[in-house]
Amino acid sequence: VQLQASGGGLVQAGGSLRLSCAASGRAASAYGMGWFRQAPGKEREVVATISRSGMSTYYTDVVKGRFTISRDNAKNTLYLQMNSLKTEDTAVYYCAATSGIDITRFSTFTFWGQGTLVTVSS
Repeated sequence: VQLQASGGGLVQAGGSLRLSCAASGRAASAYGMGWFRQAPGKEREVVATISRSGMSTYYTDVVKGRFTISRDNAKNTLYLQMNSLKTEDTAVYYCAATSGIDITRFSTFTFWGQGTLVTVSS
């Protein structure tokens, strides 16, 4: 599966952005999917993941209540709605996919898209 992320940009703290990730090559419904991010000078970290059906989700603690992950399998697209953005959310955001079942086994996310930069200004 090939993944193409989009929707990044510059936003002020407290603002919102929606990221999208288009999947091609194989039906997105065959994969668990997720968003990861890497801030300057830091290691890549998981943001949120979602099961194949969309029924199960996982969020890292720092984004709970602010970010929402969703998917539209008919459109082969993954989304990340980001609200109440903080300067510490500044990072390159990557979408990824796993053929595994457990969406909390982050090491199994082996399909990656290119990143999209999100910059949150104070």
